[in-house]
Amino acid sequence: MTEPRLDRERDLDRFLTFVDAVVAIAITLLILPLADVAGEATNGHVGDLLRDNESQLLGFGLSFVVIAQLWFTQHRLVSRVVVQDPVMARLMVAWTFTIVLLPFPTALVAQAGTDPVTKVFYIGTMAVSSALLGGMAWVIGHNRAIRDTDDRPDATPSVATVLGFALALAISLAFPGTSYYPLLLLLLTGPATRLLRRARGGVRPRTHMGE
Repeated sequence: MTEPRLDRERDLDRFLTFVDAVVAIAITLLILPLADVAGEATNGHVGDLLRDNESQLLGFGLSFVVIAQLWFTQHRLVSRVVVQDPVMARLMVAWTFTIVLLPFPTALVAQAGTDPVTKVFYIGTMAVSSALLGGMAWVIGHNRAIRDTDDRPDATPSVATVLGFALALAISLAFPGTSYYPLLLLLLTGPATRLLRRARGGVRPRTHMGE
């Protein structure tokens, strides 16, 4: 049963606006290193410049998509939250930290993309970010007082995504030549989650990447 939507608390609304602004700034920072690279381009050598900075372009593209998808997930999770909750707020701040941090390992990918520590830092940051979203889904789902609906968010997609990150990291470390392409395995987390839900006999609201 879904109840009529209630007005969101002003403090919560301001807090979520702040989080959205931080995410927007973080996703914008990703392009700054590429803007510096563009200044090195000369007539007839753009193709060479793009090839020389392939890893940096790959890191930018992956990080942009990941941050965007993580934000969409966070947006869906809190869309029915109307009351500030201290635990959820702390998880949200920690999640925001992972988003702000991500441009740093993204820059490292361009400089030392094959370094195992860089891979752990880069993919690990994404995994922690997704795990925090799973924690938020659990808190929201187990605290009816902060929602304006009886529908509970499902943490299963977040768990599946964390496992996808772990598998991608393991493959990337075991087979260095695969670079960061194992992250494409995350495209399978959505279908895998839907199959799991069908096996359990139900379908929950969409709450995560690829959902």
